[in-house]
Amino acid sequence: MNVYLDNAATTPMASEVVEAMIPFMKDHFGNPSSSHSFGRKTKTAIETARRSIAAALNCLPSEIYFTSGGTEADNLAMHSAIHDLGCTEIVTSPLEHSAVIKTAQLLADKGIIKLHLLHPDAKGNLSIEELESILASSGKCFVTLMHGNNEIANLLPLHTFGEVCNKYGAVFHSDTVQTMGHYAFNLKETPIQFMNAAAHKFHGPKGVGFIYVSKSLKINALVTGGGQERGLRGGTENIYGIVGLGKAIELAYSHLSEHQAHIRSLKSYMIQRLKEEVPGIDFNGDSASPESLYTVLNVTFPPTENSDMMLFLLDLEGIACSGGSACSSGATKGSHVLDAINAIKPGRASLRFSFSRYTTKEDIDYALIKIKELCHASVVA
Repeated sequence: MNVYLDNAATTPMASEVVEAMIPFMKDHFGNPSSSHSFGRKTKTAIETARRSIAAALNCLPSEIYFTSGGTEADNLAMHSAIHDLGCTEIVTSPLEHSAVIKTAQLLADKGIIKLHLLHPDAKGNLSIEELESILASSGKCFVTLMHGNNEIANLLPLHTFGEVCNKYGAVFHSDTVQTMGHYAFNLKETPIQFMNAAAHKFHGPKGVGFIYVSKSLKINALVTGGGQERGLRGGTENIYGIVGLGKAIELAYSHLSEHQAHIRSLKSYMIQRLKEEVPGIDFNGDSASPESLYTVLNVTFPPTENSDMMLFLLDLEGIACSGGSACSSGATKGSHVLDAINAIKPGRASLRFSFSRYTTKEDIDYALIKIKELCHASVVA
């Protein structure tokens, strides 16, 4: 049996998304910058997708710009804040995606900005008081904090943090790659200037995403060349990717409550079974809390002779999960998120299980059987 529990890394494409994309791979091939009927057909498809996203998020279509994914969007927001919006300092945390941390550190190392890192508590929660203290004593700041942590499932109260940023004139960006398509957003009422998403996290295609840029901002292109995306991102658009993204977000938000209930029930079931059947386990961050990102569960298992090979052994049994962020971990690199909250325990395996609307109870049951066998093989004293 093959069981896929690594949906935080990527999700399978929905069949409806594939069907929507195929005509733009086979028949509708016009360049959207062309003025003839072939170009107008693909241009219309792009703008239809943009309107679908804007309607789902309650913002203007002109505030949505297509990108190659979350990493490009993170970089666009950060460089725009510094080069176009006058930000001289960046506030972030050690729990962020590597696209944010590495870019911020590079800018700091070059002396372009001053970098502040918030200090998460043992559960991975960030302090609004610490943020306010930094903003009150700093220059123009760019604050970048993810909405839902991709490893430990903590959720940031966007509105609360956004209000503090606005109070001190800071530019607020949130990487919403893990929460887009899983939570409702109302951007007309959220105090935020940038947020971004990647289609492959909610059953769309890889290699395409978008960034929301508040109409209050005036920024310049990160990718220059042509005049695509109203001059903000040069290059011929990824037409069928954008079509797939639009369809994926439409599907996500037309069935949001149904998907939430289904996935929450599976996560709760797995937590309860693990507590009952695998003595000595720990749950990292807020991932076992009902208030956490409901698609992610991070577990540290008791020490056994299989600890060092747990991820590999589960893979041999047909179970796909993760030891950290797929975007940064490669094959064996440890989790910088768990390290930041001192949750790495020598001799114990920490694994992330992540779920989607296609995950079934049978998937969870099979995974639990194999986990239990590996954990009970030979407990190390």
